Amino acid sequence: MHRLASVSSHGLVGRSSQMAAIRRVIDKAARNRLPVLLLGESGTGKEVVARAIHDANPRGRFVPIDCGSLVGTLMESELFGHVKGAFSGATENKRGLVELADGGTAFFDEIGDLPLEMQVKLLRLLQESEYRAVGSLQWHKVDLRIIAATHRDLHKEVAAGRFRLDLFYRLNVFAIRLPALRDRKEDIPLLVRHFMEAGQASGLPWMETTDELLETFQAYDWPGNVRELKHCIDRLSALQSEGALQMSDLPSPLQHSRASGNLQNLSGAVGEVAGTELPEFAMAPRSPVISLPQSERHTITRALVATKGERGKAARILGIGRTTLYRKMKQYGIE
Repeated sequence: MHRLASVSSHGLVGRSSQMAAIRRVIDKAARNRLPVLLLGESGTGKEVVARAIHDANPRGRFVPIDCGSLVGTLMESELFGHVKGAFSGATENKRGLVELADGGTAFFDEIGDLPLEMQVKLLRLLQESEYRAVGSLQWHKVDLRIIAATHRDLHKEVAAGRFRLDLFYRLNVFAIRLPALRDRKEDIPLLVRHFMEAGQASGLPWMETTDELLETFQAYDWPGNVRELKHCIDRLSALQSEGALQMSDLPSPLQHSRASGNLQNLSGAVGEVAGTELPEFAMAPRSPVISLPQSERHTITRALVATKGERGKAARILGIGRTTLYRKMKQYGIE
């Protein structure tokens, strides 16, 4: 059985100190109904944390509201609903997302994308716990927890006049900043295992990881964070069904990161080649004239020259496995 108990409390994966701190904050936030503001780069798992806060003290339903998708004249109707005849096409009363969240949690994802005119109405909801449907004169009271999330720097948004300062203060009661994946790389093996288990449960084949694959993951900075890692695992698991996993199956950003890392490793290891002076062997600065594959081919060739053709030694200097070296030699036509 390939299962591993990689998911800790609140459904958050990882043993890093950053994740332990977030779990503690979730426990504290769940004890009350104060607004929560989740900050962090895209893909860091803000909705996962929002659901964890709701589930730690569940009341009512959890209603996600994607502020980035609320556009045009129907935005207010989507949030607060409308009454029959409020506008052309309003043939019946409609409940809004806020009403659906009454008694539970409304999660405003990407709150920084909400237009200023809607920010005013959200501020009223926060201050008075009430809203008014489009076309109605009646105010409706609601009991809900509001959790907001954004990848934007709200201080800068306020300074630029794109986000209301009073709304920021109302939301910033309980702020939680989620770390980027590059800042908690010790959690990557657990996350990989977790996503493989989730993929297997949804019908994807199991993928055996290798040290080479995990080293590549650890060396990459994951600008898309946990979301990017999940998509990568799903892709590799799907490709696994077509035969043995190849490093060439990695998404292009990881392949370039790996090739660049190999060049750096070799450049730093030149001085370790006993009795060999190859000043021209050091990696040249990147230029738009020389492609990364060309640089990698040159690097491998020089490693073989430096080791007098000893492939095992060349692989060790490059920091790659012997089979990877053989595959790249074949790829670049190196004899």
